[in-house]
Amino acid sequence: MSDAHPEPLQLPLPYPVYCRAGVRQRIGEIAQLAAPSHRVAVISDTTVARLHADAITAQFPADRTHLFTIPPGEQEKTRARWAELTDALLEWGAGRDTTVVAVGGGVIGDLAGFVASTFMRGLPVVQVPTTLLAMVDASVGGKTAVDTPFGKNLVGAFHNPSAVVIDPEVLVTLPDDVLRSGMAEMIKHGVIADAPYFDAVLQFADAVRDRGASAPNFAATITTLITGSVRIKADVVAEDTREGGLRQILNFGHTIAHAVERVLNFELLHGDAVAMGMVAEARIAESIGLAREGLSLAIADAVTRAGLPSRLPTGISLDDIVAATHGDKKARGGAARYSLPRGIGEMEAAEGKWSVAVSDDAVKSAL
Repeated sequence: MSDAHPEPLQLPLPYPVYCRAGVRQRIGEIAQLAAPSHRVAVISDTTVARLHADAITAQFPADRTHLFTIPPGEQEKTRARWAELTDALLEWGAGRDTTVVAVGGGVIGDLAGFVASTFMRGLPVVQVPTTLLAMVDASVGGKTAVDTPFGKNLVGAFHNPSAVVIDPEVLVTLPDDVLRSGMAEMIKHGVIADAPYFDAVLQFADAVRDRGASAPNFAATITTLITGSVRIKADVVAEDTREGGLRQILNFGHTIAHAVERVLNFELLHGDAVAMGMVAEARIAESIGLAREGLSLAIADAVTRAGLPSRLPTGISLDDIVAATHGDKKARGGAARYSLPRGIGEMEAAEGKWSVAVSDDAVKSAL
């Protein structure tokens, strides 16, 4: 990488997003430009800290920087961990002159972002996603949250990052199943907005399934695809920053996915849940006459080619799944709402609401 300051992607967002190999070596410089501060609080999990966060922390002044870690896993994204981290920041002496740097997957991005959004009524946060799923989805858009026993991401806030730094080189450290999990959100972006992008992801899916990060031309191809996903999400978010309309299409597959995750006590990779959720919700769209016949089969083929599950887990209770959908953030008037596709690259606008209420009986029948 040259000595010149790295150039961000050209996106319709109020903060810069950097995506290139090796850019993690410039996080200190990027953070100082995007969110200059006296103190830096790096938040990560213990697994990612050993791989990346220690080196990132070293880019900041040692006497004014501290690394805070939590155990890995979705089960750690709780109000208790939020309280623990905010108390630790206070004990360390953090104030409004502090920038939070979130280094990790979606759990860390959501949790650290929520800490930043609430600590002393708001601190700047620099998102450094280290999983494919977080790179293409969670790190962009300003959503922060923690889970509750009643559902996923039910307590949170909109809080834009000051910058997002995506370095595809870190993906070589991911377990293959976690890498494949990230493909689900990329497939989703193709379904909701861009048929040619869907085809591009599909062409690469077989190689990632079979070879992981050792697939031919992995670095160059995955960087291009990450950039494509980020552009799709940025275009949607720029038009609807607080999920009042169009942004709801980003939830395709997630009403069922979040219900499955809750029923299984968050013991499933998020991308796996989204994969089966997309197939299920496409089947719902077909059953109520919104989608063209064959859409669910096309999406099932895509997720299968990526090495992801296309069916709900054996033995799971449909009654439990349907009940869990009523705790989803999009539920209104006691009815679950779904953002549903008409075809690859085309979502149902529902007269500008971008989601439709579906009866429990219709959901059970489709599932």
